[in-house]
Amino acid sequence: MQRTKGAQSIVFAEAPYIMSSASVVGKKESEGPLGELFDTFDETNLFGEETWELAEGVMQREACVRALHKANVTPEQVRYLFGGDLLRQGIATSMGAESLQIPLFGLFGACSTSGEALALAAMCVAAGYGERMLAVTSSHFGTAEKEFRFPLSYANQRPLSAQWTVTGSGAFLVGNKKSNVKIAGLTIGKIVDYGLKDSQNMGACMAPAAADTIAVNLKDMGRSPEDYDRIITGDLGYVGQSILLDLMRKRKIDLTQNHMDCGMTIFNQQTQDTHSGGSGCGCAATTLAAYILPKLRTGEWKRVLFVPTGALMSTVSYNEGESVPGIAHGIVLEHEPSGKKQEVE
Repeated sequence: MQRTKGAQSIVFAEAPYIMSSASVVGKKESEGPLGELFDTFDETNLFGEETWELAEGVMQREACVRALHKANVTPEQVRYLFGGDLLRQGIATSMGAESLQIPLFGLFGACSTSGEALALAAMCVAAGYGERMLAVTSSHFGTAEKEFRFPLSYANQRPLSAQWTVTGSGAFLVGNKKSNVKIAGLTIGKIVDYGLKDSQNMGACMAPAAADTIAVNLKDMGRSPEDYDRIITGDLGYVGQSILLDLMRKRKIDLTQNHMDCGMTIFNQQTQDTHSGGSGCGCAATTLAAYILPKLRTGEWKRVLFVPTGALMSTVSYNEGESVPGIAHGIVLEHEPSGKKQEVE
């Protein structure tokens, strides 16, 4: 069973494991620095469908199927599925997960959803509610622009503080069977709102929540930043990272040596014209599956703090002039030397 630690954290007495993972991305992501690491991509971003929304559902289904296949697990052997996306009523998740027929918890944590899903999956496994849980999330540039900003056909101008929503989905099979990566602990974040209203500067909106969760994790766990090989935020981008580092300095915590941001990693800022970097649920999820977990599996990294970040806004709240609150969840991932290696295709 798990035990609470400090104000907001959990340390697992018997840690659950990430048994397998998979990543599915679009064309732009496949052309970025991590392009060769993703499991598969689609040149058209439509994945054989006629709408962006259906395409995003296909990405989720494909990521889930690939993660299950790598672990030689069938959908019937998974107790619960925790999934979410950025769209109203979580339609990408419902359309993508329907054919799997796994009991579903639909989640919304904006771009922090991968952390929320992993945390709940880990807690359920640790509590004995099932041997295997599936966590999945996704985002799509076309669906996000239509939902939150302007349809692509408008060809609107984007400010330099804006980020490029990642077209991608990441899926993770969490279970009690040993692997090379264990979920050693969690720090569940609180909603933090500094009153910012600019939806084209989500890094600034999310950075305070990331700072809060990281500081709480270090205090609850009795650790310093140096106890982690990397402290990894989900999608603050270049603007958000500078704010995060400033906020942490005010708390007398220096992250300059080991901070990494998925939004700054998944694209090449100089050649791909993404302004402040990547964003979206798929940003942290695909980077975790394709880049972070392999380094933990091999033991290159022994322990990381994975902190997906989310801007909790909707079209209604934005149009009514409300601020954009942020949230971030911390997942402590550790290398397990004696664990079973992930199966590969």
